[in-house]
Amino acid sequence: MRIGELASRAGVSVRSVRYYEEQGLLTSTRSPSGQRHYTDSDVERVAFIQRLYAAGLSSRTIIELLPCVDAPSEQHSDLALERMAAERRRLTAHIADVTRTRDTLDRLMATARAHRDRQGDDHAHDDHAHPCGAQ
Repeated sequence: MRIGELASRAGVSVRSVRYYEEQGLLTSTRSPSGQRHYTDSDVERVAFIQRLYAAGLSSRTIIELLPCVDAPSEQHSDLALERMAAERRRLTAHIADVTRTRDTLDRLMATARAHRDRQGDDHAHDDHAHPCGAQ
């Protein structure tokens, strides 16, 4: 099948299919005129790649996981599980960082609200008070 049909059947854009091929995630054969041709199994592969991207994995990580799909073995499965566990640890650390950032922002917002409320009490009749509490 040609690239447009693959994209349509897999529910992705033609641009995504080209990107997957550029990244080494997908291969095609070429016709004498240079058109890309794919197999039915490539539809499943693109869907799998999409799920891995949706899980937050990079193309570099996905490439490391593909031997588990292309040449299933206990060793490849173990390596894929190890890689996914490492990726999960990375995401967990990132979530902790984002949570700390959010908590810092919450404290700043509470301070700004308290300051605004104090300023509102002091300048209840001041038409020139700054909306953020600054003078």
